[in-house]
Amino acid sequence: MATMTAAQKRARAKVSYDAFLAGCPSRQLLDRISDKWVALILAALGSDGPHPGEVDCADDPRSMRYSELSRRLAGVSQKMLTQTLRSLERDGLVVRTVTPTVPVTVTYELTDLGLSLHQVMRGIKAWAEAHMDEVLANREKYDTRTA
Repeated sequence: MATMTAAQKRARAKVSYDAFLAGCPSRQLLDRISDKWVALILAALGSDGPHPGEVDCADDPRSMRYSELSRRLAGVSQKMLTQTLRSLERDGLVVRTVTPTVPVTVTYELTDLGLSLHQVMRGIKAWAEAHMDEVLANREKYDTRTA
């Protein structure tokens, strides 16, 4: 039986990514992108919010400073925002740009890979907003039935 190099093992695994398998790297990626802060950061960077007269957010990706993201994401701690941005940068979904000004300016922007994921997450966000009343009604019905 021939032994395989690490590169050969990675190549073989890449052909057969299957998130249903416990050790599959794609499962780890699914865990990361299903985090609420990841979804909200992608949504924030993927659009600049509603324009006057519009109800839905425009799909205009833009860079944002850390402080802008922090204000936009109500309830996120500084530690969680920093950790999430670092993980997104590591995965190649976000690019961090440091501009040597006084004080130093740091901005975050979606990469092409991040933009492709943003399209998927935008649909999930829209679904959640459109169906929240129905979900709340179902929860209430379930809770009164099981109480």
